[in-house]
Amino acid sequence: MNWNDFIAQQGAQNNNEDFGDPAAELQAARSGTIVAPLADQGLIRASGEDTPGFLHNLLTNDINHLAENTARHAGLCTAKGRMLASFLIWREGADYLLMLSADLLPAILKKLSMYVLRSKVKLTDATAQYALLGLAGPDAAALANAPAEAMQASSDAGGTAIRLDAQRALLAIPLEEAPAAWAQLAEKARPAGLAAWRLTEIAAGIPRILAATQEAFVPQMVNYEVPAVGGVSFQKGCYPGQEIVARTQYLGKIKRRMYRAKLAEYAAPGTDVFTPEAGDQHCGAIVLCAPAPEGGFEALVVVQSSGAEANQVHVGAANGQHAEILPLPYVVE
Repeated sequence: MNWNDFIAQQGAQNNNEDFGDPAAELQAARSGTIVAPLADQGLIRASGEDTPGFLHNLLTNDINHLAENTARHAGLCTAKGRMLASFLIWREGADYLLMLSADLLPAILKKLSMYVLRSKVKLTDATAQYALLGLAGPDAAALANAPAEAMQASSDAGGTAIRLDAQRALLAIPLEEAPAAWAQLAEKARPAGLAAWRLTEIAAGIPRILAATQEAFVPQMVNYEVPAVGGVSFQKGCYPGQEIVARTQYLGKIKRRMYRAKLAEYAAPGTDVFTPEAGDQHCGAIVLCAPAPEGGFEALVVVQSSGAEANQVHVGAANGQHAEILPLPYVVE
């Protein structure tokens, strides 16, 4: 069975951006409960006895101590500390599953494979084995049968349920079980497309690296080390870019941060942003952008903190559209 074909039969359209009523889906994402097929995300499976140490030595977070019923954000960086990918990682028995943006998966799988050498690690594209579903809203955790605590996971024959935060949960369901699971969930939550799910990511202040934003940010620029995101461990050993990430943390103020913002017009991820202080030099970029139910758009934007604090952020050009800074659900020091 092709999962994308199945979802199209259920009403997904516009490249899975919506299910035919985008305005109602966005409103439901804000004030109701939605279920969204995460068709723009993929999965890498890492298996073999050396897997924990292999991933631990490459990623920004502690994988050696990733317990069986927990999930964790982590990044893969260049030697200069710039993020190549962001992952949500959890365990399935002895294997590790890494969820990332689908447009990055082939290149990241190839890059990770280059590090395997003599390690007892096997890396495969597991995207076609699962349906990835995002649930958001007051009933999300109950419908997903997800644990009570954020970033906790539970697994059984029907798949894995991960509590992402107070309002969101993720399901990774084996493909053969997915149509029945979808039918049950769609009775109690509104089916919604990727646009509505992105709005929930933005509201939660959780970044996602896409092909358009590869190597644009060090982890702290996207608030990756903030406890609410929890994507960096400063207690673990070396990994590519670790020296830059540590120096950024301990030697001076982090000058660029990720903020939530309201825009009048759509701005694609990777679009440059500007502040008066920086003049004609861009000082950040759009991370994610989604339509807002009230009209206009919401975005996660990395920008010079001084400009954000003065609410003087412009998108696309120094005199481009104004980005109105909105609150995030967590505190950034």
